[in-house]
Amino acid sequence: MYLQTPAYVQELPPSPSPQLHRLPNQRWQICSPRLQQAQKFAAEIGLSPLLAQVLINRGIDSVTEVQGFIEPESLVLPQPMDEFPDLAASVRLLRQAISQGQKIAICGDYDADGMTSTALLLRGLRALGANVDYAIPSRMAEGYGINDRIVEEFHSEGVALILTVDNGIAAFGPVARARELGVKVIVTDHHDLPPQLPPADAILNPKLIAESSPYRGLAGVGVAYVLAITLAQEMKRVRGLVNPLLELFTLGTIADLAPLTGVNRRWVKRGLRLLPHSQLAGVKALIEVSGVQPESAGNSAIGNSKFPVQNTLKPEDIGFRLGPRINAVGRIADPQIVIELLTTDDREVALLRAKECEQINQQRQDLCQEIEREAIAWCEESDLDLMQERVLVVVRPGWHHGVIGIVASRLVERYGVPVFIGTFEDETSGTSSHQIVRGSARGIPEFNVFEGLQFCADLLAKFGGHKAAGGFSMPAENLDKFRSKLSVFANQCLQPEHLKPLVAVDVQADFTEINFDLYRQIDALEPCGIENKAPVFWTPNVCITEQKIVGKGGHLKLTVTQPGKMPISLRAIAWRWGEFFPLPRLVDLAYRLRENTFNGKTSVELELVGVRLPASLTDAIPPPVLQPILQPILQPILQPIAQQVLQAKFDLNDRPYSCSLSRSGDVKELRIRNSQGQVLAVRQGQKTGLLGNSRDNAREVDVSQPFFYNLIVAAKNSLGI
Repeated sequence: MYLQTPAYVQELPPSPSPQLHRLPNQRWQICSPRLQQAQKFAAEIGLSPLLAQVLINRGIDSVTEVQGFIEPESLVLPQPMDEFPDLAASVRLLRQAISQGQKIAICGDYDADGMTSTALLLRGLRALGANVDYAIPSRMAEGYGINDRIVEEFHSEGVALILTVDNGIAAFGPVARARELGVKVIVTDHHDLPPQLPPADAILNPKLIAESSPYRGLAGVGVAYVLAITLAQEMKRVRGLVNPLLELFTLGTIADLAPLTGVNRRWVKRGLRLLPHSQLAGVKALIEVSGVQPESAGNSAIGNSKFPVQNTLKPEDIGFRLGPRINAVGRIADPQIVIELLTTDDREVALLRAKECEQINQQRQDLCQEIEREAIAWCEESDLDLMQERVLVVVRPGWHHGVIGIVASRLVERYGVPVFIGTFEDETSGTSSHQIVRGSARGIPEFNVFEGLQFCADLLAKFGGHKAAGGFSMPAENLDKFRSKLSVFANQCLQPEHLKPLVAVDVQADFTEINFDLYRQIDALEPCGIENKAPVFWTPNVCITEQKIVGKGGHLKLTVTQPGKMPISLRAIAWRWGEFFPLPRLVDLAYRLRENTFNGKTSVELELVGVRLPASLTDAIPPPVLQPILQPILQPILQPIAQQVLQAKFDLNDRPYSCSLSRSGDVKELRIRNSQGQVLAVRQGQKTGLLGNSRDNAREVDVSQPFFYNLIVAAKNSLGI
């Protein structure tokens, strides 16, 4: 159908040229292609040249290195006893406490790493005959890490040995207090080292061992796993213990964003194969409630038999499904729910706790969305010069500090600078009360969060963390000084070019290369995650033929085509990109591959991580002052821009429609198609349009009538005009 438009179309802005679209604030870093080497390497290892280039980007360029990477079990690793100086002493202290029936107490943390660490050691020590209990500090009342109250409470309960997990390395005072009371302390932690180590009887921390050690990247749960398994080996009671603890190790390691290199890669690869057939009632229940579907060997096995893939979960199943449900509890509820979930052998109890995790995670999502909206509104309304400040410090009252770390990560994605976010709280000490700021921080690659907090240590009451993230508290009156001093530190380590989120791209791909064979070959690189990112491909000059906003989170769903001799259309999803709708018609895309199953049909689609205008397009648009002079010369180049089409889909009164806005020269035309193939066509400046299945049989209609008017308004909204 065809149509000339109503009066409202006269108010449409000019057809959006690419430079007017709002795009994500990004900087692309594309690895230099090594085509000949990749082709030769691909033939040797039996993988796609695209993935050969990815491996080369990771520093792997020999068949021997590939074998070690694909099959980490083939590598010879040093024994933990040879790597951790205090591991022997820790085992000796625990064996003594167990043999003498002394009470052991674990002090954990309320994030996924800390809770899985606590559950792992509870299971491990109880299986070895220990009298063991645990405590986790209150996030709301006490904050992170062991404290004097917990130490004194343990002492009053007759505890002889305290074991910290995922905390304690910066707790000099509480550890010293325990020693004063005659309580022995083993600190197991993985956070960065403070200037003065606590006076513990033994300290296990991978930051204390050589940087070249394969154990260097262990998270807190990894240190706990090393200790539990080494103790079991020394007591010759390993049977039946390794696999359940390995499952917990895998959950905590991925949820804590630990690097998937060294022993983490070997053990996580094992754990991902165990999880679909979990021996733990709580993990089974969590998988069931979250709807995770393990990949079967038939669906995910790589085409090359050199690299078979077993029935397994993927790191994103934990990172985006299981981990958040565990983390949510520690953020806004009682960590005991998770500890019971991961230590019970009762299926009914496990299912009940898993459902609680599900409900709490939904509450967490709602809180995050509300705080994020408020934070963005404050940033947009404030007179911020992030190019000058080079760090964003946003502190507002009434926010739940248990979820502000998640919001900090989203603000980093949005603004491209390190983010320190906090909320005001009242703290009572004795009979007096004063206001403090409690917050979380997230960094960018060129900014070390822990060093930034150390730089401001004189203003802080408490802080901790590592390069990428941290937490802090301070008197509220120090906020302005903190903001200024943090900006000084940021200006020392950040250049203007750093102040955009980084999109690291591996290799250029043609849409003809995107298929199930390539997707399945990527399984050979798993587990992918921190320091072993999933491959990111990019394709230039992609045409967006359809796009619409879906879901509560404002995601973009698109259909994209690479023009050429064999045009191929692919589906794509861009998480949380609703604010950039509509994207320009012609773009460069950076993406990962994902498998999507809908209505029983499975396909490979693109998961967008980056978008930018094609270089050819931006080069073709001259500065405004030169356009009158260059117009005759550049007209053939600019013509595709002038004729670009915006497309979208929408529903009205429960009926589906598609629409497009095209421009040819100075004439704009809006077309709306229903599910029966009828088209309403409206041209700018006219109050009537054409309705029909073709121009030949179209009839003229008055588009100011309510039905047509509402239809046009809905189409306009879906196109973002």
